[in-house]
Amino acid sequence: MKAYLLNRYGKKEKLHLTNVAEPTVAKNDVLVQIYASSINLLDSKIKAGEFKLFLPYKPTFILGHDVAGVVVKIGAGVKQFKVGDEVYARPSDHRIGTFAEYISINENDVAIKPKNISMEEAASIPLVGLTAWQALVEKANLKKGQKVFIQAGSGGVGTFAIQLAKHLGATVATTTSTTNVDLVKSLGADIVIDYKKEDFETKLKDYDVVLNSQDSKTLEKSLRILKPGGKLISISGPPDPDFAEEIKASWFLKFIFKMISSSARKKAKQLKVSFSFLFMKANGNQLNEITKLIDAGVIRPVVDKVFSFEQTNEALSYVETGRAKGK
Repeated sequence: MKAYLLNRYGKKEKLHLTNVAEPTVAKNDVLVQIYASSINLLDSKIKAGEFKLFLPYKPTFILGHDVAGVVVKIGAGVKQFKVGDEVYARPSDHRIGTFAEYISINENDVAIKPKNISMEEAASIPLVGLTAWQALVEKANLKKGQKVFIQAGSGGVGTFAIQLAKHLGATVATTTSTTNVDLVKSLGADIVIDYKKEDFETKLKDYDVVLNSQDSKTLEKSLRILKPGGKLISISGPPDPDFAEEIKASWFLKFIFKMISSSARKKAKQLKVSFSFLFMKANGNQLNEITKLIDAGVIRPVVDKVFSFEQTNEALSYVETGRAKGK
């Protein structure tokens, strides 16, 4: 099969289109013929080597975290799927590789694709959808009537998280640029702050939840807009000791995470709020819940551009500009 391989780490490295062996199918795996994949900033960060400490992929390997396609083979123990099913997934860590023609995935990480959207739209959902779900539903336990600040509302996670938060009954504030104000309003944002003209810290106060996806300066300001008891969940770092425990990190990595998150945790404690780091996990059951919301018209995918398979490097470069609306 054809696949895009990363031969060495580096920000300027390109992926190389190569012929490789078709994946093997273990007892609980489904083999998916890939119809569409989507690009995430995570792909770029892994390519640059930023996550080598806790995701030590050894080049050469195939990148790609999102997939929509058709099941063409199943393992002997598979119970949830059959050949011919249209599915989508975010494969688990260490089993990524969706920039290819086929991928083998554990059935527990897979869900039936929403019926009313295209393969391209379906491929745009898993990573950002699961990130938003795990942040707002699992970690934040967001409730009707609460206030949530979702940074970068026009991005991949932002466009999904705004819609999910509105479905949960929250008041949603977000940041975006002037050109994307109408987009985030159409998704349900109640308060929109043009980050090029205004400082969100002067506009927002007493929030219950912040979904942080930006830099450390933005994180610090975000902690200050929370009310006592409020929660900041960061998907852009720094990793914290709880995450180190979750991934069963070495003592050295636990020490590193404790050090690099100490400032954020200390400031949160002073303000009587909480800080936590989220690195989303593959979860087919949660994707099934997301499918229901998409089929019901509660959440719609936001796709900026579609590239051909042969344009994978161009697609990655486009996402790295930070200008993509949605996926």
